Amino acid sequence: MPTARALDPIASRQRRLHALYGWMLLAPALILLTLFAFLPTATTLIASVHSRGTARRPSMFNGAENYADLLADPTFWTVLGNNLVYAGITIPVSIALALLMALWADRHLPLRGFVRGAYFTPTILPMIAAANLWLFFYTPGLGVIDSVTGLFGLPPVNWLGQPQTALGAVIAVTVWKEAGFFMIFYLAALQTIPPDLKEAALVEGAGRLTYLRRVLLPLLMPTTAFIFINALINSVKLIDHLFILTKGGPNNTTKLVLYWIWEMAFSYFDRAHAAALTVLVLAVLGAVAVLQFAVLDKRIHYR
Repeated sequence: MPTARALDPIASRQRRLHALYGWMLLAPALILLTLFAFLPTATTLIASVHSRGTARRPSMFNGAENYADLLADPTFWTVLGNNLVYAGITIPVSIALALLMALWADRHLPLRGFVRGAYFTPTILPMIAAANLWLFFYTPGLGVIDSVTGLFGLPPVNWLGQPQTALGAVIAVTVWKEAGFFMIFYLAALQTIPPDLKEAALVEGAGRLTYLRRVLLPLLMPTTAFIFINALINSVKLIDHLFILTKGGPNNTTKLVLYWIWEMAFSYFDRAHAAALTVLVLAVLGAVAVLQFAVLDKRIHYR
């Protein structure tokens, strides 16, 4: 019979093999995350505390000067306000429309497959293609919207060329593009809810609104939280349609944070301030993620 001392080296060798096997499984994801997430983040953080370098004058450490410049720039507050309005409208409207479309598409309709496909079609279009499509709606005097309103004697409107309507026009494109994508998650979640719950609620005398508020929405909260985080991230990262529709104009009324980062980095070649703004965006998204895991998850019941 092997003694305890003889078994210790064997157990230790097995633990080392298990640890090596675990690191081998983690290696592909760890390498990709290091190359495309950790290193770019560290490089951006370092660049954000250095001055803008030129061929004759290399960049130097300047601490928080880049951040102070951003806070003192009126364009920063304009862009921040634009993004807050953009997110504050696109997120709840997209989620509400997605839920309504999912509830409708989940019913026993004669053309249920066609309805689901029609709702999901905008999602499969690239954002550039969707923006070009919406140009046919927004073109002053010749677009679909002005053609319809002209039938009622209304004058043509330059939807993308005036500050009063430009941001709203961009928001409409985003909502149209994202609502169908979020609908898929709600539709999948609805199909996992047992029909017995609805039958029991009807037996107890609950109406449709009561069933929706007391049963359906609480069960959909995990899906809603997931969609909310995705919608929040999309409200910061979706800028493709700006290149086609407005290019941030008129007078910066549709310029969003990521578009301004791209503009500073590749149009003005101001990598230092672009890096500082990127760090601020990452900090805000990180704070939202912490809020989700610390607060929202405690209020959500997963089944």
